[in-house]
Amino acid sequence: MTAPPDLSEPLVDHQEGQRFLKEAFSIILEEVFCKGTDVQEKVCEWREPEDLARLLDLTVRDSGEPPDQLLQRVRDVAKYSVKTSHPRFFNQLYAGMDYHSMAGRFLTEALNTNLFTYEVAPVFVLMEREILRGLRQLVGWTDGDGIFCPGGSTSNMYAMSVARYHFFPQAKTQGLSGLPRLVVFTSAESHYSVKKGAAFLGFGTDNVVAVDVDEGGRMIPEDLERKIHSSKSQDAVPFLVSCTSGTTVQGAFDPLGGIADVCEKHNLWMHVDAAWGGSVLFSDKHKHLMAGVHRANSVAWNPHKMLVAGLQCSAFLLKDNTNLLRKCHCAQASYLFQQDKFYDVSMDIGDKSVQCSRKVDCLKLWLMWKAVGSDGLARRVEKAFVNTRYLVEQMKKREGFQLLREPEFVNVCFWFIPPALRGQERDAEFWRRLGQVAPVIKERMMKRGSMMVGYQPLGDRVNFFRQVLMSPLVSNRDMDFFLDEFERLGSDL
Repeated sequence: MTAPPDLSEPLVDHQEGQRFLKEAFSIILEEVFCKGTDVQEKVCEWREPEDLARLLDLTVRDSGEPPDQLLQRVRDVAKYSVKTSHPRFFNQLYAGMDYHSMAGRFLTEALNTNLFTYEVAPVFVLMEREILRGLRQLVGWTDGDGIFCPGGSTSNMYAMSVARYHFFPQAKTQGLSGLPRLVVFTSAESHYSVKKGAAFLGFGTDNVVAVDVDEGGRMIPEDLERKIHSSKSQDAVPFLVSCTSGTTVQGAFDPLGGIADVCEKHNLWMHVDAAWGGSVLFSDKHKHLMAGVHRANSVAWNPHKMLVAGLQCSAFLLKDNTNLLRKCHCAQASYLFQQDKFYDVSMDIGDKSVQCSRKVDCLKLWLMWKAVGSDGLARRVEKAFVNTRYLVEQMKKREGFQLLREPEFVNVCFWFIPPALRGQERDAEFWRRLGQVAPVIKERMMKRGSMMVGYQPLGDRVNFFRQVLMSPLVSNRDMDFFLDEFERLGSDL
């Protein structure tokens, strides 16, 4: 039997632990950074859930395992995980890899810092403040506030919370019982987090009004105006409009200038969910897509998407400079936020957040921004648009690929029409059969591990694919492969 440890001494063997860490990093480098970015390797090693659980031996036990077995665990986790940095991973609104950001992510984990007070996180309080200032400057604000949040959905909820406090500060202490029925307006193709936020914050999903969109998925300001009047006639109180810059499916950009006119007319809080599209602000060629964003009250922006900062990196930006964010969320915990500290207590930023523990999400973006500069980040945005144009041009040269519409952004939405359906009358039976194509092709590509791309229906449009071109690792060869692979996977359908 092994002798019990002496609990009066440290329980960690640094020499053994550091040796394990070096060997684990070696495996991570091989499996994730080398194989995981190699087009000769699979994007995923598909296994059914019960087989995968058995392969990984996920059960935890009373006794620990030896280092060799643990290193095999590391290898297995890497092997059977989806390689999101692979050049042929097109499935989500994040992909690719930046090595400087990765160094920042490793350092963040190693330092294990909680970002709430200056005394605990002096470097990161200053760093977050500077990064938020840089992002606000791109929006067009010379002043303001902000905070990094755990995802764009949370940023959108922050907007609702702060807007409510702005118009009805008594809600913080008295709750919803004394408030009128508050109504949120958002486009019919906005992110589902708007409804989730309304449920979470107590407004209720019935009080989220969907504004009509045009054929491209952009909010129609005239319909917004009509629906505001309709809500007021029903004794409801409109208070917030959530616009979208880069919708999840079609990549549409709402007309911010026209929406701002409506918001100013009715004294409504204007929030822009730019989680996906916000990075166009780095590019002089494409920032026109967000013309008028400077008139918004708040913006959500996820640099972990197009900028490839790595999950998660989500900023909530405010034009307000009256400390609204802190007033809305502070609880003034005396064991953290003492007012008689020896330094400027305004540096204790934790009371702006609804969290106590808050991860450092600014370091990876800061180190990457330092490495490539604003010009390098602009090139990433512009490369994504160049890739999109190339793919669309190649699609048009091939039989069987039908675009939903010309892409406004880098979301390429299309149907693949297999040989058996080509030339058929576009009747209800045609669309029913076409809607069954995408799930079959998706299953085949996953089981081959050749690539990953998502599909979905939208409104009355049957299942179609959404190819997202934003990874800086993607080449023309990858897009040619993408089209060839569709033809291989769907040739017998």
